[in-house]
Amino acid sequence: MGKWADGAGTLTVPGGAAVPLEVAASYRARRRGLLGRDGVAGALLIVRTNSVHTFGMRFAIDVAYLDRSFRVLSVVTMRPGRLGMVRPRGRHVLEAEAGALAGWGVRAGVRVRVDLTGDPGRGGLTEGPTPGA
Repeated sequence: MGKWADGAGTLTVPGGAAVPLEVAASYRARRRGLLGRDGVAGALLIVRTNSVHTFGMRFAIDVAYLDRSFRVLSVVTMRPGRLGMVRPRGRHVLEAEAGALAGWGVRAGVRVRVDLTGDPGRGGLTEGPTPGA
């Protein structure tokens, strides 16, 4: 896997629509996450983490914990002011407004695809199902 960089992309769920995606890869972007926002258009992918919190959040969020192959380990809804459990096999976290992930078909066992836009030399990656997986 290549290096991650802050940026944008698309989240694709098998049998679902493409969803706009924001990627938080730097320490600063990962630390900020969705804090101070009133909502999110699409989803936020926080890379290299296996736990999140909602202290300082203004709205409830859905959180999907992903393993290294972008398979969903679990999905939980978190109200503001909560601390999420650590998922030892988790490598990335996907966040969206409460109820959005279920609407997109994101649930435990599903393998999502992340397509990053931008220059591949700057950290652009394509992750997702491999043929026959």
